[in-house]
Amino acid sequence: MQKFCDVLLTLDSVDDVQRIELYAEDGKPAGVIENKPGSQGSMKVYHHLYKMYGSISLDAAVEGLALYAEHTEDAENCPGKHPNVDKLINVLENEAPLTVKIITI
Repeated sequence: MQKFCDVLLTLDSVDDVQRIELYAEDGKPAGVIENKPGSQGSMKVYHHLYKMYGSISLDAAVEGLALYAEHTEDAENCPGKHPNVDKLINVLENEAPLTVKIITI
């Protein structure tokens, strides 16, 4: 299995992204990922998924969980420890895609 740190090296830079806003299908806020230490890996994953799929669809969630590598298993075993991985798991479990809004600097 590939490691998350190795996956991040393959994803595009998010230096110009301030935050990523996530919305449920009904338009209600579903989360924000800010470009700050501790969240930059998630920024890269969600930015990549948005570029590839245009939203966090079921297919995007599957790919995202693969990209998170070892963190996915840890999130499944410890709900709440990895909130951005939990969001992808919830997309699959509830079959409820998320809309993405990218806020640039």
